[in-house]
Amino acid sequence: MNLKKQIFEGESVTLDFKKTITSCEKIARTMVSFANNKGGRLLIGVADDGTIKGVKSEDEERYMITKAATLYARPALEPKFEEVYVDDKLVLIVDTPESDLKPHYALAEDGKWWVYVRVKDKSVLASKIVVDVLKRSSGETGVLIEYSTNEKSLMEHLEKSSRITVKEYSELIKVSRRAAQRILVNMILSGVIRVHTTEKEEYYTAA
Repeated sequence: MNLKKQIFEGESVTLDFKKTITSCEKIARTMVSFANNKGGRLLIGVADDGTIKGVKSEDEERYMITKAATLYARPALEPKFEEVYVDDKLVLIVDTPESDLKPHYALAEDGKWWVYVRVKDKSVLASKIVVDVLKRSSGETGVLIEYSTNEKSLMEHLEKSSRITVKEYSELIKVSRRAAQRILVNMILSGVIRVHTTEKEEYYTAA
């Protein structure tokens, strides 16, 4: 796909612009969110509004990205680099493929490791449920669901009101939040329900 067209279409789930790399933590967060999702591409030398600025020191940018991918991401990532001139300005393309080793964690400024996922054009912190789904979906094939009254209640609720949160579900079936999370993880892995993460909340719908 034409790079100019990609830039014109703007940032998305699989595309992020960076004018320059200023922090290993921030760039690791973006790459980790790509690896935990369907993969993605970073364009270095492009401002948030799509203005092509070009990179000043391509070696320095590569160094920062490689450092972020190896020291600030766990398991380490292997980004692929490509250099392209757009309007006589050098843009560094960094592709992070979808990973088989999910979940990947990024080292945050607070010294803790967190899992990030890509939501629209942002890298957001993954909930415990999403982390569990990532952990189990990379190692397991298929989940056998026992349809007890708890699962039936969930599906009946979704037929009526189309969406539910963890809190609502734990209140509906009168179990702890943790027990409700466990059931939801199994239901997501079996493809019965879908998780929707926004920056403000997380909810579930029938698949």
